[in-house]
Amino acid sequence: MRLRSLVWALILVAGFYYVTSVAHWNVGQFVRRTTGAWYTPAAANTAGFTTDEMNNIDIYKTAHLATVNITSIVYHQDWFFQVYPGKDTGSGFIISPDGKILTNFHVVQGGHELTVTLANKKQYKARVLFTDRSNDLALVKIQPREDLPVLRMGDSDPLQVGQKVLAIGNPFGLEGTLTTGVVSSLDRSISDENGRPLEHMIQTDAAINPGNSGGPLLDSHGSVIGINTAIYGPQGNIGIGFAMPINRAKAMLEETRGHVTRPFLGVKTVLVQGDLAQALDLPADGGLLIQQVESNSAAEEAGIHGPRRVVIVGNVELGIGGDLITAIDGKAVTRDDDLQRAMNRKHAGDTLELTVYRNGRNEKVNVKLGAAPQEL
Repeated sequence: MRLRSLVWALILVAGFYYVTSVAHWNVGQFVRRTTGAWYTPAAANTAGFTTDEMNNIDIYKTAHLATVNITSIVYHQDWFFQVYPGKDTGSGFIISPDGKILTNFHVVQGGHELTVTLANKKQYKARVLFTDRSNDLALVKIQPREDLPVLRMGDSDPLQVGQKVLAIGNPFGLEGTLTTGVVSSLDRSISDENGRPLEHMIQTDAAINPGNSGGPLLDSHGSVIGINTAIYGPQGNIGIGFAMPINRAKAMLEETRGHVTRPFLGVKTVLVQGDLAQALDLPADGGLLIQQVESNSAAEEAGIHGPRRVVIVGNVELGIGGDLITAIDGKAVTRDDDLQRAMNRKHAGDTLELTVYRNGRNEKVNVKLGAAPQEL
């Protein structure tokens, strides 16, 4: 018995000596380092991005390369009538490898010298090709020494409230800034700083600040669905920003002249449907009720009828007795911006087919669109 105990003791001593002196094992590899209340894990977790985060990262890696900073030299006059130069900055995005860039008109307005800075910090002088003041759009051109990365344009017509959007730009001069949010609302009407109306805008809660103007608003596929244009309030982002739908820019890009000849119909309308339409002795499906026909307009020339009298509905004055547009180019009217959407696909001189409800029946009226007056 005593011999057996002696043998076990010798085995234990020999084993301890081997572990501590011969094998050189690092006991620390089995223990997580601790100091106070924290510890370091055995392996860093670097692959924990969600699917949505990966989508944001992938879009940014591509889109920021085609987003540019635009600086314009603008001359101001002080109280002593002395002229001095100042810098205004905004954003834009490349739409062709040879250097065509879309931005807002107000980014380049009054600029005597435009400089475009690319994501790789290369700078180029730029010139304005086309402008569309009514939609606050401009197309500028640089002369790059190599092909440039571009953004693909999407379709702003099928947008839905709640879908994710991403904005890239240079707020307060902070280049290549990404913000995310959703489409908060559609078909918003606002006024620019000169009081000019901007209609059917996209509202978003993606942070937009001074310097973001002209930058792209992207969908979750990385396609441009809007051009960041304005914010609510002068102090900066409060979660209410506005973007010009990209389909408005597509119409400008189709033009070949140095200014945009937009189509002009010359009417004002309001959407009436359901109980309101029936109360006005109109079809329940409703449509766009004509509220005004401008003199010497394409609508007047085609014989579109305006209201005969005004009634009060709730707290709103409503002109009645005029034509009700029930279909445009054969497609039934269901939204208050259907006419504007159809006009965005037309040019001055094109024909627009309107189906109007008049005297108890539907009639088709073909209107040859005029040209909107050019603004100086």
